[in-house]
Amino acid sequence: MVQDTTIGTGRRKTAVASVHLRSGRGAVDVNGRQFTDYFPLEVTRQMILSPLAKVSLQNHYDILIRVNGGGIEAQAEAVRLGISRALIKENETLKHTLKEEGFLTRDSRKKERKKYGQPGARKRSQFSKR
Repeated sequence: MVQDTTIGTGRRKTAVASVHLRSGRGAVDVNGRQFTDYFPLEVTRQMILSPLAKVSLQNHYDILIRVNGGGIEAQAEAVRLGISRALIKENETLKHTLKEEGFLTRDSRKKERKKYGQPGARKRSQFSKR
C-alpha cells in the first residue's frame, strides 16, 4: 500500500472483504492468488466487477482483495460491495449510479442460530397430542 490506495470494506453473511483500489491496468489479486483461480466461475467474476463495468472503469484500477469467511458466493458479494465503496471514496459523483443499481446495499441477512431442544433454528420435533 505504498501508492495512493483507496480502501473499501464489504460484508455478507460471515464473509469480510477488504478491497484496495489503486490506479493501474486492471490486474486483480485475491488473497495472493489470481482472480481466475480464486473465483473460477465467469458469472461470479462478472458479478464482482459489475460496479466497475457500470461506471466504465474496468481497466483503470489494479485491485488487491483480502477476503475471508463465508462461502464463495458470500465472498463475491462482499468483494462487490467493497469495490463499490472504494469507488465512491475515490469519486463521490459515482454514488447515484452505483446506488440505483443496488451495489451499495449491504445484504444483512445472516444465519439464524439453532435453539436448544430443537434440531435446528426453526424446525421442531413432531407434535404428539397423546
